[in-house]
Amino acid sequence: MVRRLPLDLGPLFDTLAEQRPSVDVQLGRPLDLAPDGGTSWDTAGLAELVRETAAWLAAAGARPGSSVAIVKRNHWDYVLLACAAARLGAVPALLSDRVAPDALVALLHRLRPDVLVTQRDVLAGARAAGHDLDRLAVRTVCLDGPAEGALTPDELRGGAVPPVHARGDDEPLAVIHTSGTTGVPKLVVHSTRTLIRRLSAFEARPWPVLSVRGDDTVASAISFAHGRALTWTVSAFWRSPRTVALLPDSDLSTAAALLRSHPPTVLEAMPSNYVRWQQLADGAAGAAAGARAEPSREASPVQGAEPSPEANPFRNVRLFISTFDAMHPPTVRAFLNASQRRRPLWMQGWGQSETGPLSFRFLTRKTLSAPAGRHPTTRDLGRPVPGWVRVKVADPERPGRAVRRGELGMLYARTGALCLGYLGEPERWAQKVDGPWFNTGDLGVHTRDGRVFVLDREVDMVPGLSCVEIEDVLHERLPDVEEAVLLSVADGRPQPVLVTADGELDPQRWRAAVRDLPPLAKPLIVPWDAVPRTATGKVRRHELREQVLAGSSPIGTGRWT
Repeated sequence: MVRRLPLDLGPLFDTLAEQRPSVDVQLGRPLDLAPDGGTSWDTAGLAELVRETAAWLAAAGARPGSSVAIVKRNHWDYVLLACAAARLGAVPALLSDRVAPDALVALLHRLRPDVLVTQRDVLAGARAAGHDLDRLAVRTVCLDGPAEGALTPDELRGGAVPPVHARGDDEPLAVIHTSGTTGVPKLVVHSTRTLIRRLSAFEARPWPVLSVRGDDTVASAISFAHGRALTWTVSAFWRSPRTVALLPDSDLSTAAALLRSHPPTVLEAMPSNYVRWQQLADGAAGAAAGARAEPSREASPVQGAEPSPEANPFRNVRLFISTFDAMHPPTVRAFLNASQRRRPLWMQGWGQSETGPLSFRFLTRKTLSAPAGRHPTTRDLGRPVPGWVRVKVADPERPGRAVRRGELGMLYARTGALCLGYLGEPERWAQKVDGPWFNTGDLGVHTRDGRVFVLDREVDMVPGLSCVEIEDVLHERLPDVEEAVLLSVADGRPQPVLVTADGELDPQRWRAAVRDLPPLAKPLIVPWDAVPRTATGKVRRHELREQVLAGSSPIGTGRWT
């Protein structure tokens, strides 16, 4: 089956409509690309939408080899726009609207796009910061109505659908950006070989447990501006699940409504979305536990936090998937306990925009059954993908010198899915590669039995401890903390920044929680919205430091970020 996998992103949905069973696509809200199209689609309808979009992109000036920058609010139509641009032979560049205006301008200067596809709030936000984005592209198209210096899709419609333009496997296919946790993101260039032939084709194989099945309902709530959205769409739709549910944001009511109407069997979400939805999982966990204790009554109402099993949106999940950032054990535990499956699994992956997945590990209820103490749990990221990825560890002070198994160092990866480089920053790319090896910028350990422990980003390091470990422990011991961030401070104790729902934390409980931990500064309590985040939900630690510790410096060099 994988040999017949569509290896061209442009006509992807045409191929799916011709060769595969149709998929019922359910959306949390209508596509920005088709606001009047409703929230239900089938594969044939999506293929027609991609063709229509390709026609108006061509009318806007997109051509083979040209660059089409896409900057809009998060939704799956990032993927459809990318397919439409690829159909023309253009190179889509997917840029999140969460990128700050100054950084967005820097990225557009590197791209020099022929066409910019965007929305009014993006243009207005940039203009308020002193930037006219429409001047950074030959032609600007505004999806949601008239805007100064821009055309609308309606003004471009009516032309013939252009033919599919074929490209070489190693030519640029798409540009995505890194998280940008420490500043302006990097622009990562991927090809058909790296994104589709390597990553999508690998995932589309019939793997036990991991593979999407024909009777699955697959839900995704990620940053659709990320390369993961492209590779996932190709592989998941090729596997032809019964239903695909797509959530463009973490809004609790929208998520609850869609997931209750279409309860997923496979759920993939960003860590920040899982955190925001944890109250749904906590409320469902008691009902799920009751259902597991009474197998013969699984279909009957369960008394508890939820009035019935049907109110539990996670009741059918057999596989939870988390990528993009570390997950804390209490959150993983809550979702596993909310499932009514006997043995649900949580797959935690480690990878980067430049490489795709590097390692993964399955977590079970038993794995997370002991909340007390300091143990690796979610920092243990399993083993490198067999036959696909190799990992080595080097001395951060002398990158060419490998350290022995079990010793801390800088993690390097070798993979066939490594991107082509950084657009406009060849010197930065040269710092990150050593022959076939890629410096991930992560500090960790490759254990003697082959597992990978990631302790911190090098830029966030604190000698003698792991910030990620301390954050895990704080989440375990302080359940009302929604987010714990530990900031390194070059001239002082590490600074905890905590998010709580009511903005309060009992000092006595804090002292009890840190009784056996290394000395920490007095915690700062902030609201959720005060924590700056990337498009993938990662905390922008550099920006957070500027907010709460103005003038302080981290300990890490940031040389390899």
